[in-house]
Amino acid sequence: MKASQDFSSRNKQTKIFRLAASVLTTAALAGSINAVSASPIRKTTTQHIASTSIQLQQTKPTIAQSPNVNNNLQLAQISPWGLIPVVLVGGLVIFFPLFFGGLVVIGEREVGIVVKKFAISGRGLPAGRLIALDGEAGLQADTLAPGWHWGYWPWQYSIKKESVVVVPQGEIALLVAEDGKPIPPERILGKIIECDNFQDARKFLTNGGEKGRQMGFLTAGTYRINTALFKVITVANATKQGMSPEYLRLYHVASDKVGIVTTLDGLPIPGGEIAGPIIPGHDNFQNGQRFIDGGGRRGLQEQILLSGCWNLNPWFVQVEQVPMTEIPIGYVGVVISFVGKAHEDVSGAAFTHGNLVNSGHKGVWVEPLYPGKHPINTRVMKIELVPTTNIVLNWSGRTERHNYDAKLGSLTVRSRDGFAFDLEVAQIIHVGALDAPKVISRVGAMQNLVDHVLEPTIGNYFRNSAQDYTVLDFLSARSERQAEAAEYIKMALRAYDVQAIDTLIGDIQPPATLMQTQTDRKIAEEQRKTFEVQQQAQTQRQQLVRETALADIQQDMVKSEQGVMIAELKAKADIQQEAVRSEQGVKIAELKASAKVKEMTGEAEAIRLRANAEAESLRLKSIAEAEAIRATGNAKAEAYRSGVEALGTQGYTAMQMMQIIGDRHVRLIPDVLVGGNNSSTNGLVDGLLSMILWNQTTKPGEVILPSQSQPTINEPETTASNGNQSPVVVEFPLDGNVS
Repeated sequence: MKASQDFSSRNKQTKIFRLAASVLTTAALAGSINAVSASPIRKTTTQHIASTSIQLQQTKPTIAQSPNVNNNLQLAQISPWGLIPVVLVGGLVIFFPLFFGGLVVIGEREVGIVVKKFAISGRGLPAGRLIALDGEAGLQADTLAPGWHWGYWPWQYSIKKESVVVVPQGEIALLVAEDGKPIPPERILGKIIECDNFQDARKFLTNGGEKGRQMGFLTAGTYRINTALFKVITVANATKQGMSPEYLRLYHVASDKVGIVTTLDGLPIPGGEIAGPIIPGHDNFQNGQRFIDGGGRRGLQEQILLSGCWNLNPWFVQVEQVPMTEIPIGYVGVVISFVGKAHEDVSGAAFTHGNLVNSGHKGVWVEPLYPGKHPINTRVMKIELVPTTNIVLNWSGRTERHNYDAKLGSLTVRSRDGFAFDLEVAQIIHVGALDAPKVISRVGAMQNLVDHVLEPTIGNYFRNSAQDYTVLDFLSARSERQAEAAEYIKMALRAYDVQAIDTLIGDIQPPATLMQTQTDRKIAEEQRKTFEVQQQAQTQRQQLVRETALADIQQDMVKSEQGVMIAELKAKADIQQEAVRSEQGVKIAELKASAKVKEMTGEAEAIRLRANAEAESLRLKSIAEAEAIRATGNAKAEAYRSGVEALGTQGYTAMQMMQIIGDRHVRLIPDVLVGGNNSSTNGLVDGLLSMILWNQTTKPGEVILPSQSQPTINEPETTASNGNQSPVVVEFPLDGNVS
């Protein structure tokens, strides 16, 4: 507070002195103008011409010779006493403001550095301080901006004019503070203070700015810097400061490279780590203070710089450019990270041969890198290339371009019969893209897979399997041995997440002695076959000669035999012709008889079939009728049983008798009733007459039933029959009841 009060009082005094100096300057200027105006204008002009005598002498002939100038013009005489007031007034005008008003003029591209020679209060700077903040004598924190400044008397102040700091495009400027707090022991650069890009020295010092090299720097632009407090290092003076000018230019990272960053300030890297973690918010190391405030570590950094131009403080950051990691076509890159988040295994319980982690963690990443260029920090990560195409490994003198099989040679095995022989093998394998991290986590590298897995697995299989077969078995049944080997090796490599595509047996080199024996045996066998063929040829040649001689002798015999054969053939033809005729007659008779027999047989068969059909028809008809009668009887019996149950036995019997009498039209009352009265003898005659009359009037077959109330006799009723009508006989008891 005291320092600010002193500074404000000094400003008030300065303003008063500036006002007084302005008034005096105005008065002096007014007096000089009046002195000059006392003489004629032409005289003043003549004095001006006299002050430039050289020009006047050069122009006099011209004026005299000019026809347009009045020849009567006379030059006025110049009085030297007239210049004295002007000189005095001009001196006062210039000297008084400077000496008594403390006027300081700062150009538009300048900055004024103020040095106070003494302080009125007599206070000096504290120990260890260089820049005055409270009006002490010495270099002042406040600078003078372009313009007029009053109150800086020469006997108290010394003003040093410095050019403004210009940082061209594409460059930066570093700063070294000559005053401020000491930098903490764990730091090497002064922290960044809000001070208008180091243009406000007072804010820098009052806000805790630190002495020495600064973390902050100036980018392209123009700055008014207090050079008493800050030493500015630019490209122009870098060599004088012991630096390379290249360090003060924008850092450019090429398009196909990445920048490996090493920071020179910050906390130390903790034990067990090789690089500092990624700190957010520092704009790719361009804001070093945010990096420090975020807990950034000094040393190698996990974060990298990608292609582009960056404003980097060379006192804070060192960058090494390395090519981007390229994954060729047909490969994947398995990332082995030595930095990152805490290890968290994501391989699952089934995978017990290594650990896999997600991207950004420490360990083998579960996701591989696919073909292309990748910005990888190769100082903290290792990329293991794994071919995803088929890999051919040769156990022979041949080596593929991948050189994984450079140390492999032909296999020496021993057969069951005790012979040692060399065997060449070619194995084709494939590692899937998603299986590549598992393979690398298990064995570490593809070369280790070949040396520690494939070579012992395949070598031991053929050494063991060779003991079950002879050398000749391998030579004669090579395809079978190859199929057995392929099946076994495919199962064995599947446990290592490697696909065995095929196993091929190449050249087999059996012992020379065994091959010589086999060769001799084969030669002897071939010779034997040759002798047999030659023998067969000689035998066939002898047979040919013999057959040729016999052919010559038998020519005549053939002619005779042909004559005999012709005669025999003619005789046989005649006999055969007669026999054929006889046979044809017999066959014709046989055919006729056979036809007749077949005709009669057909008729008999037809008769038999008709008879069978009729018999079957009758049988079926009888069966049907019997079934009908049986069904009718069953129905009547059922009806009788139902009637008996409903009416009782006597009631149902009476009803049936009445129905029969009604259906058959039985006449219960005779047409002629003959009485048995002993006293009358004409009863029989009357009865006969009545019957005759009745037969004439009654229709044929009609029967009239008499009522039960009429009396009956025991004599039969006689009716006339005219056809098939049968007479009905009714018995009449003597007691008059019908039975």
